[in-house]
Amino acid sequence: MEFSAISSSCSLHVPSKIKTHFMVLPTNAATSFRILQIRTLVSNIEESGRLSVSARSRTDVENVESLVLGNRKFWVHFVGIGGCGLSALAMLALRQGFEVSGSDIVWSSFMDGLKEAGAQLHLGHSVSNIQGNNGSSLPDAIVVSSAIPHDNREILHAKSIGIPVYKRGHWLGKVTEHYNLIAVSGTHGKSTTAGMLSYVLKSMGDDLTAVVGAQVPQFGGRNIMSGSGRNFVLEADEYDSCFLGLLPYIAVVTNVDWEHVDIFPDEEAVKAIFRRFLKRIRVGGHLILCGDRQCSAGAYSLLDDREESTVSDNSSGMLSTLRSDICSNGYRITTFGISTTNEWHALSVRCNSQGGSDYVLCHRGYPVTNITLQIPGVHNVLNSLAVIATVMALLNDGRQSYESIDCVKRHLNDFVGVSRRFELVGTVCQCHIYDDYAHHPTEVRAVLKAARQRFPLKALFVVFQPHTYGRLAALMGDFATAFSGTDKVLVTEVYAAREVNIWNVSGKDLATSIIEPSSEYIPSLGDVVDKLVHQITKEPDRETVVFTLGAGDITTVGPKLLHKLQGRLQK
Repeated sequence: MEFSAISSSCSLHVPSKIKTHFMVLPTNAATSFRILQIRTLVSNIEESGRLSVSARSRTDVENVESLVLGNRKFWVHFVGIGGCGLSALAMLALRQGFEVSGSDIVWSSFMDGLKEAGAQLHLGHSVSNIQGNNGSSLPDAIVVSSAIPHDNREILHAKSIGIPVYKRGHWLGKVTEHYNLIAVSGTHGKSTTAGMLSYVLKSMGDDLTAVVGAQVPQFGGRNIMSGSGRNFVLEADEYDSCFLGLLPYIAVVTNVDWEHVDIFPDEEAVKAIFRRFLKRIRVGGHLILCGDRQCSAGAYSLLDDREESTVSDNSSGMLSTLRSDICSNGYRITTFGISTTNEWHALSVRCNSQGGSDYVLCHRGYPVTNITLQIPGVHNVLNSLAVIATVMALLNDGRQSYESIDCVKRHLNDFVGVSRRFELVGTVCQCHIYDDYAHHPTEVRAVLKAARQRFPLKALFVVFQPHTYGRLAALMGDFATAFSGTDKVLVTEVYAAREVNIWNVSGKDLATSIIEPSSEYIPSLGDVVDKLVHQITKEPDRETVVFTLGAGDITTVGPKLLHKLQGRLQK
């Protein structure tokens, strides 16, 4: 099969035959979208059992256009605004012309950008945070992070006076319902895949909107894009059933694994929530999922027997290939993966000179082109395959899809990744310091495997901060074997986040359970820095790589270590 080349000036044009259920926004998209959003919000206030409506709210409903076109903007207050998820929604609201305020108990890097963009931010939770102009004005809606407890004083007060209160998932549904939504889900890889997809589509000429759960350097260091086009790429989170409020045109599932053990008692519970998510795909839409059946974190098990038979083609007498055909739920299914049974799959995966991966892209068993990635690891090969399959589904036109492969290929090669994913903190002498968000055994294995592939001969030291007691207790056995192939592991105390240690477990238990390599329990992050400085300065000419892993404040270790080593080794 031959694939025609495409000129370097190619751009993405979503074909008109794609059927969607959204309104195309007029030229003055910001104002029109605000009116549309407000109308949608207020029309649903009394339909949701979670919301209460006061006489003040009903008056606002009657005068909705005046909220935008009159003397004041529609005011949204975000409770828990410092997190990656809610901060992105707050920034999007600012870009779309809303008045935005928010509160959180600690300051985060996400809040720096929000403050600069004009948000009114508060440290700590207080009723006064939602009382503007000395109490004479109130927010028109409040959006709440999944991490915020129900007895939060701002939420309780808002409900008592009739301000609509939305959980993050419900708000996301309202924000995206009039777009061509591409929801990127999965236990692992959501942020990188959503960021990569958004970057590729933008580079192909799509003026899309995107919300990603991590900062993306090629988004100007932020985690959102705000465009006037019809496509909306969203990182869709399963935590607290957040993605069940969405109605995607395209749903991507990268993988399914047991995670968020505080909500899901086992892997079957995770699969159940994902199956409910798949039922949210719009009729005529598309499901893109990893079809590798042997993968321990595979998504293929989400398909029922009828769907498996729909996407399998045995009529040729050749190797079965999973096809993009319409399933019983009214949407198409396309699979990707390493296995040759997938519609889009990778052959001959190998490391390249950039420290990333090269592979041969195949479509239905036929080689198409060579793909080069800057970002390392087989997990990122899978993420890139998800992007390719999604772009081709969006184009939805056979010949144009094949011609556009070269364009997609070039932009994949240019993608540099997202923050805290194999992120280089700095280099001093022969020591390279990296930081990664990995906090689940599957993620730890993936990033350390990629690290060993990139640095086969260097000493590899790992600092791991367990994230939440519940996750550590539930996955202790998997964590114990996740660090193989490294030279030394330092385990810190657990980052508790929102938990109390009812499991009576600690980082010391993990350090003791790690059989290979040698491990040590050092509770304090400051003591970890001192230990590494002492170790590295003893052998300054030894080529060493340090990885800090975790979802808590472990990210502070790398810069402190770099600073101290510079002071010692560059005198």
